Amino acid sequence: MRDRPSSRLLIVNRDNRLLLFKFDHKQGPLAGQCFWGTPGGGLEPGESYEDAAIRELLEETGIAVLSPGPQVFQQTVVLQLPDGETVTGDERFFLIRIEEAAISRDRWTELERQMMTDYHWWSESELRARTEQVWPDDLARILALTGMTPASV
Repeated sequence: MRDRPSSRLLIVNRDNRLLLFKFDHKQGPLAGQCFWGTPGGGLEPGESYEDAAIRELLEETGIAVLSPGPQVFQQTVVLQLPDGETVTGDERFFLIRIEEAAISRDRWTELERQMMTDYHWWSESELRARTEQVWPDDLARILALTGMTPASV
């Protein structure tokens, strides 16, 4: 199984709301799966986790930063990619606080346009009351470790 290093982004706006994208897989090996997840993605060859976080932030939101700040969490998970490949993901999370909450889809790939069907800035109470699947499964614990929200999310 191939290792897939990736940078995941915990993007928080000035109202302390967390940005999640809705991933709705309508075709391919993941067809029928729908969940809310953090922005981010795999590292390109020779790229650091920090550089990938900066690139992914720009590509997926249109927001440019010079530094993603420190890594706040790391996990290793086995997951299936949209093309069906199963990989071992080494995911590094960065907490990025921003002032502006406008999102641009201008740099999205065709695949992202197909599967990333919505986004929402989630409040703590919305995260607690949600009924839809959120990825990563232990997002509440990750957020608690960053000090962003209580562990009860």
